[in-house]
Amino acid sequence: MKAVVIREFGSPDGLAVVDVPAPVPGPGQVRITTEAIGVGGVDAVIRRGTLAAYGFREGHLLGSEVAGRISALGEGVDASWLGRRVWAFTGLSGGYAEQAVAPVEEVLPLPDGLAGADAVTLGGSGVVAHFALDRARFAPGETVLVRGAAGSIGITAVQLAARGGAGAVAVTTSSAERGARLRDLGATQVLDRSGEAGSDAPPDSDVPPGFDVVIDVVGGPGLSLFLDRLNPNGRYMAVGVVGGQPPADFGTRLMNAFRKSLSFATFSADTVPGPDRQAVRSSQFTEAAHGDLRTVVHEVLPLDQAASAHRAMDAGKVFGRIVLAP
Repeated sequence: MKAVVIREFGSPDGLAVVDVPAPVPGPGQVRITTEAIGVGGVDAVIRRGTLAAYGFREGHLLGSEVAGRISALGEGVDASWLGRRVWAFTGLSGGYAEQAVAPVEEVLPLPDGLAGADAVTLGGSGVVAHFALDRARFAPGETVLVRGAAGSIGITAVQLAARGGAGAVAVTTSSAERGARLRDLGATQVLDRSGEAGSDAPPDSDVPPGFDVVIDVVGGPGLSLFLDRLNPNGRYMAVGVVGGQPPADFGTRLMNAFRKSLSFATFSADTVPGPDRQAVRSSQFTEAAHGDLRTVVHEVLPLDQAASAHRAMDAGKVFGRIVLAP
């Protein structure tokens, strides 16, 4: 089968399309013939070599979520799964391929009316957005800032905060055009990447003085500036580091604001029990199939154009998620 591997860490040019043996599902696993493959921010972080210290090596087969039809079952898997159309989490490898394996407990049937591209746009990101707001103890009437809102996690977080009765939903993004699209999804204030109202912002984009909750997909050097924007008792939830690691002294900013009783936390969906993740995911898939929760697919590209997808991500050109199709 065709698959995409990291030939060399660094730029997207280090990705290569190769022929590899089709995977054989082990006990408790299923094999899926893929129709849609999600291209996520974590894929770019792995590709750059940022996580090499965690055991990722050149030759790694990228990809963590796919949609398609189950074509083979491992030992112990109920026969009723065969032939079903599903979404699946493959871990942090194995997704950029014509066929992928996943543990059956990480597989979810797709409802009628939900395209595979929409499923891999929402499947991983929707759970992160939901539980990040939950862990931040977000309550109706509070002000929320979603930093890096143009990706699939941010887009879902904006919708969930707006539906949850936020007093304001501010977003950071790179252009007025993106800001307008985020307003259509529920944002009430559009800020530039530094957290200010840009020169091309709409007249009503008053910069809120502070926020009760910050959901941050970006991280990087600018994280400390947004810590300073928290209201007293504010909660900061870091859910990604697509902009790199924060400055080493960012904890000093928290201590300097000791009397504001601020909280900072990281969040990974790995810390949520599997059945809880699947329950939220199933509900969100149903909502998306009915049009009650919107997904944004930036573009669908052939599998052999994975490098082009990564170039677009690195250039900041993606609104939503790019999907690969074998």
